[in-house]
Amino acid sequence: MAEVAEETEVPAIFAWGYKISGGEKRMKIIKRSGSEVVFDVEKIVAAIIKANESVLDYEKLSDKTIEEIARNVENACENMKRSPSVEEIQDMVENQLMNHRAFNVARNYITYRYKRALVRKSNSTDEQILSLLECNNEEVKQENSNKNPTVNSVQRDYMAGEVSKDITKRFLLPEDVVEAHEKGLIHFHDADYFAQHMHNCCLVNLEDMLQNGTVISETMIDPPKSFSTACNIATQAIAQIASSQYGGQSISLTHLAPFVQVSREKFRQSVKAEFEAIGIEYTEQMVNDVAELRVKEEINRGVQMIQYQVITLMTTNGQAPFITVFMYLNEAKDEQTKADLAAIIEEMLHQRIQGVKNEKGVYITPAFPKLIYVLEEDNIREGTKYWELTKLAAKCTAKRMVPDYISEKKMLELKVDKNGEGHCYTCMGCRSFLTPYVDPETNQPKYYGRFNQGVVTLNLVDVACSSEGDEKKFWEIMDERLELCYRALMCRHKRLLGTPSDVAPILWQNGALARLEKGEKLDKLLFGGYSTISLGYAGLNECVRYMKGVSHTDPEVGTPFGLAVMRKLNEACKKWKAENNMDFSLYGTPLESTTYKFAKCLQKRFGVIEGVTDRNYITNSYHVHVTEEMNAFDKLKFEAQFQELSPGGAISYVEVPNMQNNIEAVLSVMQYIYDNIMYAELNTKSDYCQKCGFDGEIQIVSEEGSGKLVWECPNCGNRDQDQMSVARRTCGYIGTQFWNQGRTQEIKERVLHL
Repeated sequence: MAEVAEETEVPAIFAWGYKISGGEKRMKIIKRSGSEVVFDVEKIVAAIIKANESVLDYEKLSDKTIEEIARNVENACENMKRSPSVEEIQDMVENQLMNHRAFNVARNYITYRYKRALVRKSNSTDEQILSLLECNNEEVKQENSNKNPTVNSVQRDYMAGEVSKDITKRFLLPEDVVEAHEKGLIHFHDADYFAQHMHNCCLVNLEDMLQNGTVISETMIDPPKSFSTACNIATQAIAQIASSQYGGQSISLTHLAPFVQVSREKFRQSVKAEFEAIGIEYTEQMVNDVAELRVKEEINRGVQMIQYQVITLMTTNGQAPFITVFMYLNEAKDEQTKADLAAIIEEMLHQRIQGVKNEKGVYITPAFPKLIYVLEEDNIREGTKYWELTKLAAKCTAKRMVPDYISEKKMLELKVDKNGEGHCYTCMGCRSFLTPYVDPETNQPKYYGRFNQGVVTLNLVDVACSSEGDEKKFWEIMDERLELCYRALMCRHKRLLGTPSDVAPILWQNGALARLEKGEKLDKLLFGGYSTISLGYAGLNECVRYMKGVSHTDPEVGTPFGLAVMRKLNEACKKWKAENNMDFSLYGTPLESTTYKFAKCLQKRFGVIEGVTDRNYITNSYHVHVTEEMNAFDKLKFEAQFQELSPGGAISYVEVPNMQNNIEAVLSVMQYIYDNIMYAELNTKSDYCQKCGFDGEIQIVSEEGSGKLVWECPNCGNRDQDQMSVARRTCGYIGTQFWNQGRTQEIKERVLHL
């Protein structure tokens, strides 16, 4: 607001106690640059006075009326229970002026505001970038919970992102798509990477890279001669891949398992040589026993390499790679490889249970790699061959929130290819699933080496509120918004069309995703189902609440309507797929910072509607609202029907207390997952205060005066985010304590399901 009142002083008559002194008023606002400053009502008064002085005397507002308008705006800001933006405050002022029929005052206020907007638009990125460099951009600080905005590499990535977003909005996207994105009707994901010809997420074909060799940074890498070398190559590839795309990636431990046998054979030869060198008579059993001891050490080193290198690697976008590690016993091709895979999984779980040391030397929960463990017939019940491995996974989940769980049983039912065969495979990153695909040349299923072209998310709550509760109008608006999403998705697709493989050799030429020739275009990988492109959706719960007055868990009214919405979205994807020979797929969006953005936009457009827009977040995808009481088993069973209708990506969770002393309960939930839902996780708490050493649950409290939500150690009162380690799952991945106010409120309001 400062720019509206640069030369106008507030007369003494308006000094009614709003002046900030002694900490009386601490409400904050977010400036256009993204920085957060203390709210000052006098700037509103000054802006109105300036507009008021520009009209004829008989059109002028009285001092009392100006005071009333300013009070009303301040009260409205306080009722938002979050930091309003300058734009929102100016909208409130305009509305108040119109309500008082001060049309000429309002006109002059709007005209000045418009002129200032034109000045800002002439160079729209300067303030944003400068605030990044000074580390006072609150919005960016809270945009990604796994990025530290004070680090140079992160700042460089954010600066490049601001320039990219500016170019994208002004030159690369249609105006109506940009407008819809800014109003929160849709979300055009990762606009900061759109200027480059980059895709979203992928399943890395690590098997091809390791078995056939690859090239990393123009250096030829031959097939590895040991398990630990294979792990080293894998981590180097992970970093390169993360720097060549903007989404998550997944690798399978099955692709590393054959190299255990390579190491085993080497150890057998070396043990024999050592025995012979010192004149010891030996048997084959003695050789094998010693070799197996060395194999175990080798597995330990290799797994440790994966865990520590993934955490400590810094990609070009200033963060650790968003990497998921898939653990699926039935993926092994023979019994020896399966046994070795089980040993790798066991070591992976043991090391994750231990955690990693922070700068204080204390073991904490790392965010990456994310782990997924497949529940199968031979590991899900007591007495099955790998039951002990499943018990270890349960202990790991209770301590470190991972692994998450995929049900082989349910996945084989839901992921059926054109040959009628079901398949079990990992998601790309945290939840994005490929569609079943059969290679037309081999007639064999193919998943590794495939990718997602990008995502555009539809705000279902806005569709509902825009319809004003009229169901006929709701479906009409839905059709309009889906058409908008389709055009936005095609912008993503067309941005990749014609891209040469040279833009990311490790992806397109050296085996991670393909083996294209230099200069060859990606086009053939964009059609026929080889890759996917995703229609995201958010806020199904609030959408149903607005339209039907009940939660989507209501079996009589809410659930049928919620399922009808899901079917409508799937029909759109099916139609687009037929028209374009591309696999459009419905994706349950993992809102992180966007949940706050959507909530703010909804409040701005429709005001505060109880149960719909009255919070600073909206619900992820189809999920049951975080405040809704429901036991874990009922929640998983209920959400399974929506997960089935979200084939492009979905994950469900149950919120649980500390389960380290109740592993039997964790196992019961896991067994229920196996029988009832494809993909689910258990959310526990894993925190540490670096000031006092407290290792219980760090709490969220309201800051006195401002109402801002902050993290606080219940033992010593520490509120310094840099002096604590908080781990919560927010969008499939584990994040840290650097969340925005919307996501922080959502975490605070979560109820336990067990």
